[in-house]
Amino acid sequence: MLNPSADGERFELHSAVAMPRAAGFLWNRRMMMQMNCRGYAVAQFMQPEPAKYAHAPNLEAKTFMQPEQPYYAHHPGRFFYIKDEDSGEVFSAPYEPVRATPESFTFSAGKGDIAWRVVCAGIEVGMTVSLPVNDVVELWTLTVRNVSGRARKLSIYPYFPIGYMSWMNQSAEYRADLGGVVASSVAPYQKVADYFKQKDFKDKTFFLHERAPDAWEAKQETFEGEGGLHHPSGVQQETLDGGDARYETPAAVLQYRHGFAPDESQQYRFIFGPAFDDAEIRALREKYLSEAGFADAQREYADYVSQARGCIQIDTPDAALDNFVNHWLPRQMFYHADVNRLSTDPQTRNYLQDNMGMSYIRPAVTRGAFLHALSQQEESGAMPDGILLIEGAELKYINQIPHTDHCVWLPVCLQAYLDETGDYALLDEPVTGVDGRTLSVFERISAAMRWLLDVRDERGLSLIAQGDWCDPMNMVGYKGKGVSGWLSVATSYALKLWAAVCDMRQQPELAQSFREGAQQLNDAVNGQLWDGEWFARGITDDGVIFGTAKDAEGRIFLNPQSWAILAGTADEAQRGKMLHAIEQQLETPYGVMMFAPAYTAMRDDVGRVTQKYPGSAENGAVYNHAAIFYIYSLYDITESERAYRLLRQMIPGPDGDDYLRRGQLPVFIPNYYRGAYYQFPRTAGRSSQLFNTGTVSWVYRCLVEGLFGLQGQADGLRIAPQLPADWPSAQVVRTFRGAEFVIGMAREAGRKETSIVVDGKPLDGAVIRAIEAGRRYQVSVLLPA
Repeated sequence: MLNPSADGERFELHSAVAMPRAAGFLWNRRMMMQMNCRGYAVAQFMQPEPAKYAHAPNLEAKTFMQPEQPYYAHHPGRFFYIKDEDSGEVFSAPYEPVRATPESFTFSAGKGDIAWRVVCAGIEVGMTVSLPVNDVVELWTLTVRNVSGRARKLSIYPYFPIGYMSWMNQSAEYRADLGGVVASSVAPYQKVADYFKQKDFKDKTFFLHERAPDAWEAKQETFEGEGGLHHPSGVQQETLDGGDARYETPAAVLQYRHGFAPDESQQYRFIFGPAFDDAEIRALREKYLSEAGFADAQREYADYVSQARGCIQIDTPDAALDNFVNHWLPRQMFYHADVNRLSTDPQTRNYLQDNMGMSYIRPAVTRGAFLHALSQQEESGAMPDGILLIEGAELKYINQIPHTDHCVWLPVCLQAYLDETGDYALLDEPVTGVDGRTLSVFERISAAMRWLLDVRDERGLSLIAQGDWCDPMNMVGYKGKGVSGWLSVATSYALKLWAAVCDMRQQPELAQSFREGAQQLNDAVNGQLWDGEWFARGITDDGVIFGTAKDAEGRIFLNPQSWAILAGTADEAQRGKMLHAIEQQLETPYGVMMFAPAYTAMRDDVGRVTQKYPGSAENGAVYNHAAIFYIYSLYDITESERAYRLLRQMIPGPDGDDYLRRGQLPVFIPNYYRGAYYQFPRTAGRSSQLFNTGTVSWVYRCLVEGLFGLQGQADGLRIAPQLPADWPSAQVVRTFRGAEFVIGMAREAGRKETSIVVDGKPLDGAVIRAIEAGRRYQVSVLLPA
């Protein structure tokens, strides 16, 4: 049903119906698109805020895509109809909208393109889409081959719906001078000020051809006619009408008529995207719409995505894990930080965690991100809810809601960068803030830690305002009194990390003050929130403790337990009880749920998280960001078997039933899989298909630091693997501070302690020091069996 290619660079699905929502994604520095295996598409570009150039039948909210994105007949997509002119038989590639059963079907998600190969009615159709590095344009290649063994007369119809562009002004026509269909619109607005913001928008959508068509149609309704998209009237006719759209819904439809000898093939190239004016359309045509133009763009894009190479290459007994870690995980991680999810104001926590992942790919990017984020720190020491990336950007949507956790992520994420690079000089870098003051990185993060200590209630617990890491938990503290159990222990953990940095800088008094603050928080959490088996989630404005055994819904939350382990809040006895409760109430075959049971009705002292559908998103899903925090905490206390089992469950497969349940290719980790496992088991495990998630940087960190135990520290590389007990061996190539380490790990019967040999010499201890950039080290690690 599905498999990786021999070189691991692609993943292929061989059914259009088994996993109908399975998709791949592409991006560049200005756009991103997700292509569904059946031909549906979601695409968006920045101008500078998110915008679309192919629209749904009515105006959509300004979001990239929705979780578990619903697809329907008129959903935007990229389709090709094929008609046998003698028999009248029609099918469409890749599958929608006709849904004819193919003789063979392959959907192939690659790192730099997405492709299909479909054989139906003796005709083989190959489709490939790729992107350039910097321009907003899709590059499409269509190859049609007659494999029926007899001569065929075919009509070929590229059909790219443009959709409802604007209630103010929309039209489309075929432009022979530009070589394709061009749709025009005016983005709707009401305020005079918005006219000046929008007057340079790319309000045209073009679909250009390399080879002139025999006919065309630009009006959706005319093409579809009475036959519907399964059998459009335009396709039933001998030729398309050559019509236009005048304040009517536009579409880009071309027709090519060709007689095919047996085994003859024909190739067509098209470009599709938005533009400001005719001059921009002409320039894009000149630059890309040729064999050489496509080849140049694909070569440049291959060079671009080749930067998405992580610091480990692995060879383990789990081939599916190897494929994902070596090829797909660093790609997803690179996407997040290189373009910051194509946002102009990423949430501060997302910005810091996404860029934490670049510590393992391009550390200079991480360094720059910390400096940029700290330049927007408030005078109080607080971090803003979002980081503005371009001049004129504004905090929007969720970033207009006050959250209290953003300072926590500074030392938590910085620790990964310092471990990987040893770049403690960053701490002395001067940063000029929005108030004009210039402080060092060290001084700014110290101020952030003091702010966290200040924003507590009389019990010593952290105030939550209108949300912490869990955005929709917006009504616990909106009156100014509610507290977050998770934020309290997360703050304790952040303070302990920063105290260690203070020690390294020989500031013992400051280190002590932060350790004392951490201990105060731990004491307060134990005194107020320990429920006998686990820690509660928080206390509402009205003094109600929630996330306890007495709650029918939202009884046990994962995050407070994970971070209480990291912060040392829980002692060994408490940890044992917490792990047991989590195993019994939160673990599922598809990962560990964020909390359970999921809420089934509004709880107005908790917030809108309780209004989301049970088991979706933050309402009790297997929310992978929360799950990876727990896994990271398990590796921290060497709960290796439990950690790996849950880590492996984040990746779809490797067995067929698991793929079918999740409905997703293993080329990215989604933000969630459906939860509410015990409440609604039929839908449990279903993927959201959303590839934007703060999970991936943490997954990589768990692999590097936990599973393979190859964590940097100030003076070198520590080696302390936590391989699963059923792995006899593993090999890792680790790049670290300019050197390469070829590491073989193997279990040896009768061995009691781990031994490490570096270039033939036994290592004293577990840390390789005095590392020389440019050198290749051979490392042998023998582990107890």
